[in-house]
Amino acid sequence: MPRFNMNWIYLIVIAALAFFYFSNGTNGINKPQSSQMEASYDMFKARLDSGYASKVVVNKDLKVLKMYVKADSIRAVFNRGVNEVGSEPYLSVEFGSIEKVEQIIDEARKMGRFSGSLTYEHEEGSGFLGSLFSMLLPIFFFVAIWMFFIRRMGSGMGGGGGIFSVGKSKAKMYEKGGDLGITFKDVAGQAGAKQEIQEIVEFLKNPQKYTDLGGKIPKGALLVGPPGTGKTLLAKAVAGEAGVPFFSMSGSDFVEMFVGVGASRVRDLFNQAKAKSPCIIFIDEIDAVGRARSKNPAMGGNDERENTLNALLTEMDGFGTNSGIIILAATNRVDMLDSALLRAGRFDRQINVDLPDLNERKEVFMVHLKPLKLDPSVDVDFLARQTPGFSGADIANVCNEAALIAARHDSQTVGKQDFLDAVDRIIGGLEKKTKIMTQAEKRSIAIHEAGHATISWFTEFANPLVKVSIVPRGRALGAAWYLPEERVLQTKEAMLDEMCSLLGGRAAEELFIGTISTGAMNDLERTTKQAYGMIAFAGMSEKLPNICYYNNNEYQFQRPYSETTAKIMDDEVLRIINGQYERAKQILTEHKEGHAQLAQLLIEREVIFADDVEKIFGKRPWVSRTEELLEAQMRADAERMAAEREKELAEKEEESGKRKEERE
Repeated sequence: MPRFNMNWIYLIVIAALAFFYFSNGTNGINKPQSSQMEASYDMFKARLDSGYASKVVVNKDLKVLKMYVKADSIRAVFNRGVNEVGSEPYLSVEFGSIEKVEQIIDEARKMGRFSGSLTYEHEEGSGFLGSLFSMLLPIFFFVAIWMFFIRRMGSGMGGGGGIFSVGKSKAKMYEKGGDLGITFKDVAGQAGAKQEIQEIVEFLKNPQKYTDLGGKIPKGALLVGPPGTGKTLLAKAVAGEAGVPFFSMSGSDFVEMFVGVGASRVRDLFNQAKAKSPCIIFIDEIDAVGRARSKNPAMGGNDERENTLNALLTEMDGFGTNSGIIILAATNRVDMLDSALLRAGRFDRQINVDLPDLNERKEVFMVHLKPLKLDPSVDVDFLARQTPGFSGADIANVCNEAALIAARHDSQTVGKQDFLDAVDRIIGGLEKKTKIMTQAEKRSIAIHEAGHATISWFTEFANPLVKVSIVPRGRALGAAWYLPEERVLQTKEAMLDEMCSLLGGRAAEELFIGTISTGAMNDLERTTKQAYGMIAFAGMSEKLPNICYYNNNEYQFQRPYSETTAKIMDDEVLRIINGQYERAKQILTEHKEGHAQLAQLLIEREVIFADDVEKIFGKRPWVSRTEELLEAQMRADAERMAAEREKELAEKEEESGKRKEERE
């Protein structure tokens, strides 16, 4: 049976109104309404004596009679034609005595002036009940419309519970977290985060193991990390493993346009959780309500948000107790949270969910590659090395893009090149094959990108080069692709080498073209930010050594240093950048022949790889661990490709031999 819906009542009321309107307002759907004319009793008697009446219908209840007029007498009575008054026009007359009416009609018959019939009728819908219904019907109609709009408006504000439930919690509750179908096996990598959070699950499953020793379960755990690293996925895995009721909501669900709604929803959420204890509450993006409270309320502090935060603080660890309720929260902006929210007793643990390293990226790839039809040439280790700095969400996107690219090329499997194209697509943007460039622009871009490649080849700490391209992608006209080493610490020398490599494109333009262009804007932006970071934050300046001016105070509107110090910073940034620029020009001058060959090869092929650069400049003087792995992979690929070629040649020779034998 279909479920009951209030819209049915609304439709029934509208249909009833339409029925009564059409049934009372017309004499049929297609039948035109006949004209009537109010007449006096004397006029009725005169028209009857004149022989104009065709029949008379008397209503005893209303004391009203209808004298229908003959067709040939319509013009004389109504002064209009038949088409204007309808087929049966009549005179409506009020009378006092029915006996008098019958007497007049009998006399007209005796005189031969009336030969029609005299009938009687009762008016439908007449009487007190009919009048009462006709008065109340419009009221019912407007009340129904008012209820309809109030219900709609209430459901929009209160999350479906009507206007009076606007303060209720909007959390989704799962009686059994296992209904989500996600466990720790579905979370690849993040071994440290899983180890910390598994203790919470273990306590919910076996609390006596900890309580016998006097231990207490942490009241809350805060998952902290960049976007896409799997914080929400970890929370779902906790729900799936714990097997207890799980409440899930976003921090923005507490925020509403009405005053006091956020605090009311917090209280309602914890009341529901107490009834389901032991349970888990998960608040995603808690920074929406947990942002640090302003010390100066006059400077635009949001009272409603602060009231919501105060209610949350009280419920988490206030005067009352919430035993058996564990709170999980996730955010990527932990530096903006209020210190009272982060103290022990509320969020006892901060679990860092960082970007995956090389081995963790391999595990993530293994998860997302399962549903794909892979070519044997796909190497998971190589893909993990090609995606430094990628989050779990980025890796999932790479796998999906690779499958789409393979399908676009009508391939039966997803190959290695499809994954490389997917990485290029995600990092650089969509390839613009229709972009029109002049030969001068193409040469300028080739010289610029060859400058990056040359400098990175001859600087010790620069990232290993993978390929150089002058194919436009996104907003970039060209790009040099590197395989950065995942260093825990960055040295000053490594940062200077990277700055020198970034400035190589602008230096090549000035040396070999004689003019500079806007193509180096992104390089200059990155170089300037890195130089200011070295001086203001890392203390790597000669004039301002060992000083960090980093300030995390959200409401600090003043720089933590003087104008004199700012001038020293500007001078130091200019000195460092100019020094690396001159260094880049010196390296390019020493290797200008190789740079020219590299630029010409780029113009001809548009994309070149590290092997091509090695053929021009020779083996790189400095070999890192990442390059060793890359070279080993390239050698393995080359050996596999050579074996495949030999196999193809052997098959062709065997096939040609069979054909020769058949011809003979």
